[in-house]
Amino acid sequence: MVFDGILISFVVGLLRRGNLKGIAELKLKGGWIFPLLLAIQFVFFIFQNSYSILAASSHYVFMLVYIVGLVFLYINRDNPGFKWIFIGVFLNFLVMALNGGRMPVSEEASAVLDPMYIQALKDGLYGKHELLTNSTKLGFLGDIIPLSDPYPRTQVISIGDVVMNIGIFFFIQHLMVKKKSDTNSNLRLKGGETT
Repeated sequence: MVFDGILISFVVGLLRRGNLKGIAELKLKGGWIFPLLLAIQFVFFIFQNSYSILAASSHYVFMLVYIVGLVFLYINRDNPGFKWIFIGVFLNFLVMALNGGRMPVSEEASAVLDPMYIQALKDGLYGKHELLTNSTKLGFLGDIIPLSDPYPRTQVISIGDVVMNIGIFFFIQHLMVKKKSDTNSNLRLKGGETT
C-alpha cells in the first residue's frame, strides 16, 4: 500500500502542476536508513520460505525494522506529513508487537484476494502476516480493509496504512507543489527589487 500512496501522490502532484525538483533536492537525516529497511524486508519476503532460518527469525527482524523506521521518522518529524506517517507506522507496529511480530489479516476482508493467500496464511507461510482470530489483540488495527474494483490493485490494508499514506501524500505534495510556489515567490521578489 505504501507504494500505491507514493504513486498516487506523484500523479496528484503532477496534476497540480508540481515538479520533481523538490524531491531531487530532498535531504533527510539518516536518509540511507529507509532504503536499507526496504531492502531487508524485500530479502525476507523473497527468501523466507526457502530458508528456515529466515522464516524462524522474520517476525523479530520485522519488529526491528519497525523500531528503526520509527526512530528514522521521529528524527525527521519536522517534515510535513511525517507525524502522520509516524502514527500510521506506530499503529502497524503496535498490533504486530502485540501479536508475536505478525500483522493479523482478516479472513473476511481477504475474500477479495486469491484463495491461495488465505490458505498460505493458515499454513503459516507468510512471515509478516497471520490470520486474525478471536485471540488476536487489537484486531481492528490489523489488515481488515479490503480494496478491490474499481481500485486498480486488489489488496487488504490496515488503519495504520491509511494514516501513513495520508502523511506520505502531504509530504510529497509539499515537495512537489510548495517548492514550485516558493520558487515563483522568490522570482517575484527579485523582479520587484530590480524595478
